[in-house]
Amino acid sequence: HMNISKTSGEWKATVGVAEHLGSDTFLHVQADGVGPLTVRADGELAVHHGDTIYLTPDQTKLHRFGADGKVMMQ
Repeated sequence: HMNISKTSGEWKATVGVAEHLGSDTFLHVQADGVGPLTVRADGELAVHHGDTIYLTPDQTKLHRFGADGKVMMQ
């Protein structure tokens, strides 16, 4: 539920590991101000270690948790 772009988006991220698995590519990234994330992309995505990408989450699919670990109502 994440849009991945090489040119623009809400969160700038640096690719640490790109696992190219054929039907999916898993990206382990460090996103500025967000922290480490693992993002799944459909198919083969041409990114590699050290590349800068931009991520924009689908707001309707986010689950937010408070400091107490409980789900925050939207």
